[in-house]
Amino acid sequence: MFDVSSNPAQGPARVARLREWLRRNSLDGFIVPRSDEHQGEYVTARAERLQWLTGFTGSAGAAVILSDSAQIFVDGRYTLQVRHQVDLSVFTVQNLIDMPPAKWLGENASNGSRIGFDPWLHTVAEAKALIAALEKRGAELVALRHNPVDEIWDDQPGPPLETVDIQPFDYAGELAKDKLSRMAESLRKEGVTHTVLTDPSSLAWAFNIRGRDVPHTPLALGFAIVAAEGSPLLFMDKRKLPRQTEAYLTQLADLFAPSALEDQLRALAEAEARIGLDFSLAAEKLRLIIEESGGTVLSFADPARLPRATKNAAELAGARNAHRRDGAAVSRFVRWLEAQPAGSVDEIAAVSALENLRIRTGDELQMPLRDISFDTISGAGPNGAIIHYRVTTATNRTLGPGELFLLDSGAQYQDGTTDITRTFPVGEPDTEMRERYTLVLKGMIQISMLRFPVGTRGADIDAFARAALWKAGLDYAHGTGHGVGSFLSVHEGPQRIAKTGMEKLLPGMILSNEPGYYKEGAYGIRLENLIVVTEPEPVEGGDIPMHRFETLTLVPFDKRMIVTAMLTREEFDWLNAYHARVRNEVAALLSAEERAWLEAATSPFEDRHHPVR
Repeated sequence: MFDVSSNPAQGPARVARLREWLRRNSLDGFIVPRSDEHQGEYVTARAERLQWLTGFTGSAGAAVILSDSAQIFVDGRYTLQVRHQVDLSVFTVQNLIDMPPAKWLGENASNGSRIGFDPWLHTVAEAKALIAALEKRGAELVALRHNPVDEIWDDQPGPPLETVDIQPFDYAGELAKDKLSRMAESLRKEGVTHTVLTDPSSLAWAFNIRGRDVPHTPLALGFAIVAAEGSPLLFMDKRKLPRQTEAYLTQLADLFAPSALEDQLRALAEAEARIGLDFSLAAEKLRLIIEESGGTVLSFADPARLPRATKNAAELAGARNAHRRDGAAVSRFVRWLEAQPAGSVDEIAAVSALENLRIRTGDELQMPLRDISFDTISGAGPNGAIIHYRVTTATNRTLGPGELFLLDSGAQYQDGTTDITRTFPVGEPDTEMRERYTLVLKGMIQISMLRFPVGTRGADIDAFARAALWKAGLDYAHGTGHGVGSFLSVHEGPQRIAKTGMEKLLPGMILSNEPGYYKEGAYGIRLENLIVVTEPEPVEGGDIPMHRFETLTLVPFDKRMIVTAMLTREEFDWLNAYHARVRNEVAALLSAEERAWLEAATSPFEDRHHPVR
C-alpha cells in the first residue's frame, strides 16, 4: 500500500523504446493520456500507461513524446509532485490547464509530422481539438489500431475480473428499470435512437450495481447501449457476475461480452441508427466505428449524469448516516492523535490508525467500511504543501513539533461516500500558521453560509472561498469543490465549485467545500466538508427563493488554530453552531471517554475577541 510505485530512472529507457517503435512505424510522435477506455479518473493497473512511461502517479495528466523532446502536462495539484517523480532531463513540465497537449502541439508540431494517438483513450472533444491544432501546423493526427505503450510494456497487468454486486433499493432509492425507462424517454425527446454509456459511474447508477474493478471506487467496468425503443445492451464480462447478479441483469438488458461492442455498434450504424455520444466522455474510437459504418453520430449528453448527480431522498438519507458514522470514526482518530507523544507518529502510522478506526466504527454500527474512497493524503510539514501528496515508505515523515499535519481522507460505505480534510498543529503553532488557517476557515464558512439563486453555477461562487485569502495576497492552485457520488466516485461530475465550474447547481448535488493554502517547503493547510444543495426556499423579506448548502461532514475544527478575532460575527456564530451540531449528532456514537473529549473539542468560543486558549 505504501510502497514506491514509480521510478524516475526508468523513464529514459522506456521513452527510448517508445521512440524506436514510432520510428519503425513511420510516426513522429505519440500522445499518452492518463486515461482508459472509459475516460475515468480511477483506472486499473493495466491502464496506468502514463505512470509506467514517466513515473508520474497523479490522477490527471498526459505526455507528448516526439523524436527530439518529451513533454509532461499536469495541473496545479501536481506541480510539486511531478518534479519528484519524473526525470527532468527527459521531460519538460507543462501546465495542463494553460497549455494542454492540443495547444502545445498547435505551437510546436513540425509541418508534415504524423502524431499517433490511441482513439480509445481520448474523448471525441479531445480528438477534435487535437486534429484542429495539428492541421494548422500542417501535421496529421493518426488513429492507431494498437497502443504502442502496450506493445513495449512487457509485464502489463491483465484486465480485472472482480465481482459485481447489486445495490439494494433501500440505498439506491429508485429501481433500475425505472431509471432506464427515464433515459429511453430522454432519447426519444431528442430524436436519438441509441446512446452509449461509457462512464462506469453511469453504468453503476443506471443498473444499480457496484463493482471492484478500480481502486477505491466501486465500479464495474463495461459499456451499455441504451435504446429509445427496446432493451438495453450491456457489455460486461460474465466471469464478474455471480449467479444472482447475472439473473438480475438479464431482466434489465441483453448481456454481451465486452468484445462484442464494436460489432453491435457497426450493426446499428449500418441500420442507419442515430447514435448519441457525449463528446466530453465518449472515446473517439466509438465515433470512428459508427461513422465508418455509415451511422450518424449526434452530440448527446450522458443521460445518467445529471440524474446521478442529483441525489434522491434515499441517497441523501444514506449520505447523512454515512457522515454521522464517519464523523465518529474521524473524531476518534483526532482524539487518538492528540494523545500520542511528540515524535511518535509518522504519516503512515496516522493513515493506518484512521483506517482501523473507520473499520472498528463501521463494524460497531453494523455498516462495514467497504473501502477508503481514495489514497489518504497524509502530509506532515513540507509534505502537506504537495496538494495531492501520497505517502510512501520512501517519503514517510514523522509528525514533528512546530509543524502542521494535513490529513485528507474518505470512506466508502454502502450508503454513502465521504471525503474530509482537517489540518492539525503538532505542538504549538506559530502566528502565521494560525492566521492562514483562519483565512482558509473563513473561506469555507463563506461557502457554507451562502444563499444563491436558481441557475447559479460553481464558477459564480468560487471566489467566496478565496476572498479572505486574496485580501491577504494569498490563493490556492485547485478548485474549491468537486462533486461526490453515492457509494460511487469521490470525484463526480458534472458539478463543481471552481473557476471552470459551468454546471448549474441543482438540489441534491453533493460537493466538497475545500479551500486551502500551501507554503512550499513548509506546510499545507486545507479544510474540507461535504455539502449538499438544498431546494430553493423563500428568504424573509426577499423577492426570490434561494438555494443554500446543508453541511454533511461532522468533525470538529482544531480550536488551537483559530484566531477568532479574525472572524466576522456571522462566521463566529456559524462555527459555534457547527460545533454544537457535531456534538449533538456524533456524541451518541461514542464511548463516555470519547464523548468527554468531544464535549471539550466542540465547546463554544464565548468571545470572538478574547478566545479561550
